[in-house]
Amino acid sequence: MMMGLYAVGANAQDPIIQTKYTADPAPMVYNDTIFLYTSHDEDDAQGYDFKMLDWQLYTSTDMVNWTDHGPVASLKDFVWRKRDNGAWAQQVVERDGKFYMYCPLHGNGIGVLVSDSPYGPFKDPIGKPIVWQQEHWEDIDPTVWIDDDGQAYMYWGNPNLYYVKLNKDMISYSGDIVKVGKLEHYQEGPWFYKRNGKYYLAYASTCCPEGIGYAMSDSPTGPWEVKGYIMAPTDRTRGNHPGIIDYKGKSYVFGQNYDLLRLEMEEHHERRSISAAEMHYNVDGTIQEVPYFKDTKLVQIENFNPYRRVEAETMAWGYGLKTERRTDGGIYVTKINDSDTLVVKGVDFGKEGASRFVASVASDAGHCAIEIHLDQADGPLVGTVQVEATGGMDIYKEFACPVKGAKGVHDLVFRFKGDAGKDLMNWDYWKFVE
Repeated sequence: MMMGLYAVGANAQDPIIQTKYTADPAPMVYNDTIFLYTSHDEDDAQGYDFKMLDWQLYTSTDMVNWTDHGPVASLKDFVWRKRDNGAWAQQVVERDGKFYMYCPLHGNGIGVLVSDSPYGPFKDPIGKPIVWQQEHWEDIDPTVWIDDDGQAYMYWGNPNLYYVKLNKDMISYSGDIVKVGKLEHYQEGPWFYKRNGKYYLAYASTCCPEGIGYAMSDSPTGPWEVKGYIMAPTDRTRGNHPGIIDYKGKSYVFGQNYDLLRLEMEEHHERRSISAAEMHYNVDGTIQEVPYFKDTKLVQIENFNPYRRVEAETMAWGYGLKTERRTDGGIYVTKINDSDTLVVKGVDFGKEGASRFVASVASDAGHCAIEIHLDQADGPLVGTVQVEATGGMDIYKEFACPVKGAKGVHDLVFRFKGDAGKDLMNWDYWKFVE
């Protein structure tokens, strides 16, 4: 495995999540925050077999620093399921203060979960699939949009495209399942939405490799006119799955690739990762083609405030690190080894700058440290937190150090040092003091 120093590379934002393998991005904007729900390829997935057991959540307000909230739902939430694998591409939508998660359980149809919070917990309100055409295995990749008149629609399907009209309760539908069939180059992974009076279906397009294609319509039920590619197929990736949002005056397309896996090996396994890129519309509503993710730059859209409690699992880059859930429900950073780094982009220390840094960590061995660098892993050192043994990897204590020279806007690079070499500490949160 490459060391965390990769974080200072030119492609540090690609993919946007590095502590887990993530796929099937489903972004939702709520309360001025991006909630990015993802499926999750397990680290030990082998070859062309998917191993997918739960769904994850990440949030951001700047498009580059993402906070890990861990798994928000899993196959275990559906007691009626017949298989122990197959937590495929889901989407979450909000209606009247409740949040509905539409989940394909491969081979068992599409289920629905509901929560009073976008963070979960999500519960099964009906105890059965909302859709299951048992004569085939095409019921995957649901996408939901609520139109201006209040009518909600759910599209899904591979290789054929289907839709239903959801009832206002969002957990049932009226009328028949409508089979649209196959749009040109359509594979799977539809993403249905409306913008400026036009309806859009983006989808995994062409195979193989897959790009991201799209179609437009003046009606939520079609007919659909295929317009071309949002992102053309490329040999640098094998599969794709779009998620599209408007956020803070910009438009973004999310997709997936194998770029994180390629940092370790050329051998193929179904261990995918999510990337994102800015996207632009033409005057007529058509979409300008976006270069492959590695050929784009994801620009931070607001500076990061360090003068508050920041969860350690908030990062722009943390390759080699892992995150786990605490017994109290929180998330922490683990698998921290000597010379690993964790990067937070675009941190605004202000004109006066920071005077002190505090970190809550747990360490079994002790005799380790968190170095605080600016801009690069070998950039200016503005402070060093010495960490001693706390009595166990689940016993957290605050350690602090003075800070000198942290003023203005910089990338913040935490670099870890320790005599033990591996598993130096677990890290819960941090904060700077002005």
